[in-house]
Amino acid sequence: MKQQSNTNTPKGKKAPKPNPPSGGLGYYWVYLLLFIFLMAFTFFSNPISGAKEISWTFLQDSLLTQQKVSKITVVNREFAEIFTKNQAVKDPSSTGQAPSWFSSVESAKYRITIGSVENFESKLQTAQADFSPEDKIDIQYQNRTSWISLLSWIFPIALLILFWFFILKRMGSGGPMGGSMLNIGKSTAKLVEKGTKSTVTFNDVAGLKEAKAEVMEVVDFLKHPETYTELGAKIPKGVMLVGPPGTGKTLIAKAVAGEAQVPFFSMSGSEFVEMFVGVGASRVRDLFKRAKEKTPSIIFIDEIDAVGRSRGKGGGFQSNDERENTLNQLLTELDGFGPNTGVIVLAATNRPDVLDKALLRPGRFDRHIYLELPTKEERMEIFKVHLRPLKLAKDVDVVSLAELSPGFSGADIANICNEAALIAARKKKKTVHYHDFLEARDRIVGGMERKSKIISPKEKETVAYHEAGHAVVSWYLKHVDSLVKVSIIPRGKSLGSTWYLPEERQIVTKAQFIDQMCASLGGRAAEEIVFDEISSGALDDLEKVTKQAYAMVSYYGLDKKIGPMSFYDSSGQNNQLLGKPYSEAMAELIDNEAQALIQTAYEKTKTLLLRHRNELENLAQLLLKQEVVEKDDLEKLLGKRIENKTKDNSTHDDSPLSLLNTHKP
Repeated sequence: MKQQSNTNTPKGKKAPKPNPPSGGLGYYWVYLLLFIFLMAFTFFSNPISGAKEISWTFLQDSLLTQQKVSKITVVNREFAEIFTKNQAVKDPSSTGQAPSWFSSVESAKYRITIGSVENFESKLQTAQADFSPEDKIDIQYQNRTSWISLLSWIFPIALLILFWFFILKRMGSGGPMGGSMLNIGKSTAKLVEKGTKSTVTFNDVAGLKEAKAEVMEVVDFLKHPETYTELGAKIPKGVMLVGPPGTGKTLIAKAVAGEAQVPFFSMSGSEFVEMFVGVGASRVRDLFKRAKEKTPSIIFIDEIDAVGRSRGKGGGFQSNDERENTLNQLLTELDGFGPNTGVIVLAATNRPDVLDKALLRPGRFDRHIYLELPTKEERMEIFKVHLRPLKLAKDVDVVSLAELSPGFSGADIANICNEAALIAARKKKKTVHYHDFLEARDRIVGGMERKSKIISPKEKETVAYHEAGHAVVSWYLKHVDSLVKVSIIPRGKSLGSTWYLPEERQIVTKAQFIDQMCASLGGRAAEEIVFDEISSGALDDLEKVTKQAYAMVSYYGLDKKIGPMSFYDSSGQNNQLLGKPYSEAMAELIDNEAQALIQTAYEKTKTLLLRHRNELENLAQLLLKQEVVEKDDLEKLLGKRIENKTKDNSTHDDSPLSLLNTHKP
């Protein structure tokens, strides 16, 4: 059976000959031959002299007196060569022939260094005063060019030039040192050609229905432009993806690259900014030039805040002319005098507050797509995507996993699934069970368990009462999130933890703020009630409470004395000010009101714990006995908790760390 050729060669034309394999010396053999020729030329034109260095005394007493000298030649007015009579000296001048560079010339037998030609002639004349005129020796003078001395400074320069030719050739051929230095202003964007099959599609983007609909419309415009152009519609020039880290901005861009079937250029915003002046602007021009040559095309700039920061923000302390020149060139390419039809720009950032306003205006980035943390239904879809490659046990429930992961982003969910598989593999299981996912969640949120950490019995008792104080206060306050478990096993940097299951909220009332502050102060209050002294273990709790109190007073306008005033700056312009945007009297009032809020919450917490002192003691002793107390045991000790049925959509901490309250040393 014959094997068919895969080449599509037109009839009547010969297939192109394959290029010879690269390698070998190339043109370097020319440099090698040139080097050998120079070395041979230097050797034969200046043979290595075997003359013996002598002194004037030896010349006068042993040679001149005994009349053994046949000729003396002074070379370059620096030294004299002494030829003796028993040498068969070939004198070229006697034959009338010019000296040959490659002729066999016998060198002098002796050599003497002269300080001065006049002094040497005077000494020689004195030494030959008694000689007859026929026996006197004449002095000949020669000026010789030493190729060795010439090459001593030519050869290093030539070697340096050859070295740079070699480096530039390697850089130009895409060697390990990167692209050519002559192409430093060229764009470094990665190109995904049309027709390239991508491994990421919109089916891999779970949740984010509204964001997917917006982006898929752009993709559909590229595939079927006539549907929109018949009505006079124009394609958006730019789409800005904004959202917290891990919400899927880059994933959506990868899906666009896989679905659009048009040339797709992707690069990071930091690749525009270099230490060389003008490189960033040159790369922007080259990027858009390449994109326009392949229209319709898409450009994706990840982390655009690296180059798109607001000009002038931060005063003169953080000015960067090179970055601003790059931004100006980017603004011109997006919407300037030159046409930019057929090129769509996608950009992603998690810091929209620092971007320049000129970059965000319509005509440059017409659409701003905000990606938020996924809801419960969206988390279910994301779990289904990341559970596909795992071998799951029958007890794995996607609904329960979505309920136990509020505030988690898509990246966090992917990390949980991978960590659960690692835990199951570590235990030599054949499938991943539901309990493995719970361990993975605890591992990611709280850190690794450190059962080997040794603490003293007194410290362990303090931690037990501290965590019991958090649990009791949280159990009897209706506006605190549902309690899941309490643990005094060291995990990460904490010695103990209280786990909550926060509700998905959008706003927070003043009563909810107060109850949350009381729950955070429960550990410190329990220590003061039981031991009549306090420790440094409440540092994390006090930091959280202080921030909440100042936010209530100065941001949310929840204080009666200050009233409905907010000093929150969403634009970030107050960062340029060295002082606070309010007077000293207002600052003193804010401090007093925040302190009063914290003190009121602390007194309320102590009163609640004194009322339930027996429950506090029983829970602390149970913690000392079994180290971890689950929700079922809490219900047996504290009774059935009255859940807050008012689903007031109140906002909670976006981080998964809101799931626990930690006790740190």
